Amino acid sequence: MQWIIFMLLLFISSMEMLTQNRWKKQASAGLLENCTGCILCSEDNGCITCHHRLFLLIWRDGIRQYGMCVHTCPPGYFGVRGLEVNRCTKCRSPSCESCFSRDFCMKCKDKFYLYKGQCFRQCPPSTAAQPGTRECQETCEPGPWSEWSACTHESRTCGCKWGVETRVREVPEAAREEGAACPPLQESRRCRMKKHCPGDKTEPRNKSKKRQKKPKTERHVGT
Repeated sequence: MQWIIFMLLLFISSMEMLTQNRWKKQASAGLLENCTGCILCSEDNGCITCHHRLFLLIWRDGIRQYGMCVHTCPPGYFGVRGLEVNRCTKCRSPSCESCFSRDFCMKCKDKFYLYKGQCFRQCPPSTAAQPGTRECQETCEPGPWSEWSACTHESRTCGCKWGVETRVREVPEAAREEGAACPPLQESRRCRMKKHCPGDKTEPRNKSKKRQKKPKTERHVGT
């Protein structure tokens, strides 16, 4: 009885090997449709395994699914290389045209904008749509202005008639990281300086006039 079971299993295994060899020969000869680049191909389901440089793309038609070996994955898919087979995996979002991983989009379809790996019909708050790149960019909202700096001219705070004073304002860290276009963050204006510095010697405006000495008159007494 055991001998009969052993022979039956051997026969089934031999039939499976013959079937696989037939699929391989048909795929290599190009006899089956959609079997280009396949190592193993089925008449009903197309490619099952591909050459190591190709990706296996599987799509559905009703309740049936078909396999095809491709060099690059089509829009809406991304390639994942594995030890046994390279696969084209579908992006999770239907509005994503190209993705880095299943949940991180790199390019959105028309009428959608990309923001942090997701696709939106309208950009989220605090962002602005960029029609050229189809992306949402962080808007820059600076903080309040600082006080005006000291009035200086060539690093001096006195001794000149006119100088310049400056004030600045900061932007949020997130806006700097996103490279948002910000309004001016620094302003300067002309200012009047102290003309004389402390310790300078100044001459009095009204100088006292020195009195001129009258020449002495000599009287000569006649002899």
